[in-house]
Amino acid sequence: MAAWINAFFPTFALIGLGILLRERLLKDQGVWAGLDRLTFFVLLPSLLASSISTVNLSQLPLGALAGTIWTTLGLATLSALLLSRLLGHNRAAMTSIVQGGIRFNNYVALAVSAGLYGNEGLAFGGVAAGLIVPCVQVILTSVFVLSDGGRLQPLKLLRQIAINPLIIGCMVGFAFAAFGGMPAGLFPLARSLGQAALALGLLSVGGGLAIGALREAPLTQVLVGIQKLLLVPLVTFGLARLFGLAPEIAAIATLTMAMPTASTSYVMARVMGGDARLMAAMITLQHLAAIVSLPLWALALGR
Repeated sequence: MAAWINAFFPTFALIGLGILLRERLLKDQGVWAGLDRLTFFVLLPSLLASSISTVNLSQLPLGALAGTIWTTLGLATLSALLLSRLLGHNRAAMTSIVQGGIRFNNYVALAVSAGLYGNEGLAFGGVAAGLIVPCVQVILTSVFVLSDGGRLQPLKLLRQIAINPLIIGCMVGFAFAAFGGMPAGLFPLARSLGQAALALGLLSVGGGLAIGALREAPLTQVLVGIQKLLLVPLVTFGLARLFGLAPEIAAIATLTMAMPTASTSYVMARVMGGDARLMAAMITLQHLAAIVSLPLWALALGR
């Protein structure tokens, strides 16, 4: 029970504190924008690089893990597109539904993995993120471009992937892991920066939640939430068993895919012409629902 409380209470308490700070102490949105940029461009890549660098790649079933995650993301994308069509949404709302159905919150995922499984959980969670982020980037870029009647530009897409800070952090981590880990001095520096990522990232999640947006398209919110918090991890678990993943790796992969959608989805929706208000509503509802769904998933996986 103590391990359970240590895994979930700090995570959601920090999100709640972020809401309180936004309302009472840090009302300037520029402060939150600065925290988001610091975490996204520096702190979280450092955490991913330092965590992944500790993994023994020769003993990690990367093929089976990638097959599990990428197949699930592909099926979830098709499901989100179908759901959007059945509900009669326009292009802008459709792109937000896809984001809500396949993206995941890195900060919550790594915090929960570390809380439940320690440093090994943090490392495996980083590897899972390293497989999810580029795949999601390709899917979302394709959806936004094609839904707007445009043509995919492979070189531009590759450039967007190559300059993504999270992907860079993952690739650096994999490179160091292949050579036996980070050198002395560099590892504690990256780990120190990474430790700040979770606290600041979770505060930013709370600071970005929009309770007032929950009135926007409630049926759509609920159905996308069911897909993201229930069906996606269920499919992940089934495929993990099918691909023969070890129980702990399967559990971390399933928990990672059970995370609420990324809080940065709102920025992407606003910048690229999605339905930003619907996106804000889905982000908020999924994070509130995850207070219940994530502990239940952890309990089921533990058994």
